[in-house]
Amino acid sequence: MLTIALSKGRILDDTLPLLAAAGVVPTENPEKSRKLIIPTTQDDVRLLIVRATDVPTYVEHGAADLGVAGKDVLMEYGGQGLYEPLDLKIANCKLMTAGKVGAPEPKGRLRVATKFVNVAKRYYAEQGRQVDIIKLYGSMELAPLVGLADKIIDVVDTGNTLRANGLEPQELICHISSRLVVNKASMKMQHGRIQALIDALQSAIDHHA
Repeated sequence: MLTIALSKGRILDDTLPLLAAAGVVPTENPEKSRKLIIPTTQDDVRLLIVRATDVPTYVEHGAADLGVAGKDVLMEYGGQGLYEPLDLKIANCKLMTAGKVGAPEPKGRLRVATKFVNVAKRYYAEQGRQVDIIKLYGSMELAPLVGLADKIIDVVDTGNTLRANGLEPQELICHISSRLVVNKASMKMQHGRIQALIDALQSAIDHHA
């Protein structure tokens, strides 16, 4: 059995057509079903529906053979136990710093609110800047408005949410897209099948481009 971990929302919507091109189609709609394990038209392939941030954990520990996760999630997770053979070129966005429009750079230590704590630490360490990082799970845009933080680090798509809240995108940390990740043991044990799926996905991406 090959198990593929996916998260609901944009990644799932963008991944399903690629999987379909590779001959893997869920037998029920994952967005509507309450099931967390979804069978597919291939008897030996199933989908696991998990939280986006949990995809690398399921794959690294072998509960899923493959998964699809955003580069932002993978950078934060820091998975050494994962192969990342394919950029699916879907769910594209940017990881950026943002702050209040026109606010001067604060003197002294910078306070940064983000859910990407590890990414933030690495980013500012490379710049040699002293920062205090505040972990938030959502509504990042609020933090600079109420004085919790000077800046935020978050995923930016259109930037409309930032602008609606009086913030502006500032420094680009990196471009984000969704990646296929593979468990290292699965890659060895089921190399032929997984490679065939990778090749089919690659040709679907090339065809899509």
